[in-house]
Amino acid sequence: MKLKIGVIGAGTVGGGVIHLLLNHSEHIKNQTGAELELKHIVEIKPDLLKPFDLSNVTVSSDIETLINNPEIDVVCELIGGLEPAKTFIIQALKSGKHVVTANKMLLAKYGDELCKIAKESGKELKYEAAVAGVIPIIKTLKEVLSTTHIESIYGIVNGTCNYILSRMTYEGLDFEPVLKEAQANGYAETPPDLDIEGFDTAHKCQILASLCFGTPVPFDKIYVEGITKITHNDVDYANEMGYVIKLLAIIRKVNGEIEARVHPTLVPQNHLLASVRNEFNAVYVESDSAGPTLYYGKGAGRFPTATAVISNLLDLAYRKESPSLPPFIYYHNLNIRDMGLLLSRYYLRFTTKDYPGVLGQICTILGKHQVSISSCHQKETLSYHKALPVHVVIMTHESLESSLQSAVAEIDKLDCIVEPTHVIRVLQ
Repeated sequence: MKLKIGVIGAGTVGGGVIHLLLNHSEHIKNQTGAELELKHIVEIKPDLLKPFDLSNVTVSSDIETLINNPEIDVVCELIGGLEPAKTFIIQALKSGKHVVTANKMLLAKYGDELCKIAKESGKELKYEAAVAGVIPIIKTLKEVLSTTHIESIYGIVNGTCNYILSRMTYEGLDFEPVLKEAQANGYAETPPDLDIEGFDTAHKCQILASLCFGTPVPFDKIYVEGITKITHNDVDYANEMGYVIKLLAIIRKVNGEIEARVHPTLVPQNHLLASVRNEFNAVYVESDSAGPTLYYGKGAGRFPTATAVISNLLDLAYRKESPSLPPFIYYHNLNIRDMGLLLSRYYLRFTTKDYPGVLGQICTILGKHQVSISSCHQKETLSYHKALPVHVVIMTHESLESSLQSAVAEIDKLDCIVEPTHVIRVLQ
């Protein structure tokens, strides 16, 4: 079982793959019986290759040299982004080479197109490293849980957001200073928008939803909300009520439709996901025959992600002479459920002027829109602070998203409301 490998990109993940192939090849062979041989690297920044002994490896800056290299069995695309990564993957597949990628953005937006090209080429496109780093969630869904019907997935799949929320929760810090520290420590990109606005999580949500329900999931149909509005007040109120705040990718099948959404969520402190801290990821899967299962590990970083890439290379080595498997198999064409149909409990934080009757006005409007109150929390305010705004926090019973949003829109027009109401959904 020998596989000859080409790598595009020697950055964070690509450099990790190169290191493992050069330094762990004997261990991999002893453990698995597979020979993974690095034969060719394409990189336009020579300095990235200085740490490696590449005396037996072809190095070039031109993708055509790799595509036209007849020795190469599989190409690892590890440069990320949409272009030129998409073009490189298509060229590799059409030239008769398998492809392994960690590119979740590309798969989320063009996965259907790439799947079609892979099938037409008779080659495989594998992507374990695209979701949750070293956690083998793709393999688990495609193989281990393939005999079950997946009911729901709840995923903490962005280490940057989980790191920020963990620091806010356990150290009482505000969002902005923690974000700056995360950037300084390399946990967050500059700019960090893809992470903190929820889009990185949404890319992974789309891949998981397509995979576990066998249906195309258009990326623009996924509801996406990031963590930029979370304050230390929200974290403190959540803690007092027995919750922690996590950015979740939530995927469920409801009445024959697919729920696919990303947003901050109040998670009960006794839930398994509540204990996932800092840059770690976790995916909680509920299925009919296997019940609830949890998959936990590092969701990013050079070697965790590179390890996931190597696992795909091993799969290809084992299956080298076998018929190719498509990256996604669609056997349904299900609708993506409208967010307005969501039934959930809600945390509502109102920032109001401190005068009599405010709570009554808010409760009246909520009741008019069929939003039932479960509990209400308001800190006592000292008399000499009457000029300052106050927070009123309400937890609702299960309510319809469209009704809740209509009520909040009406409440925010009241003269007593100082800033837009903050809404966080609750994990049930």
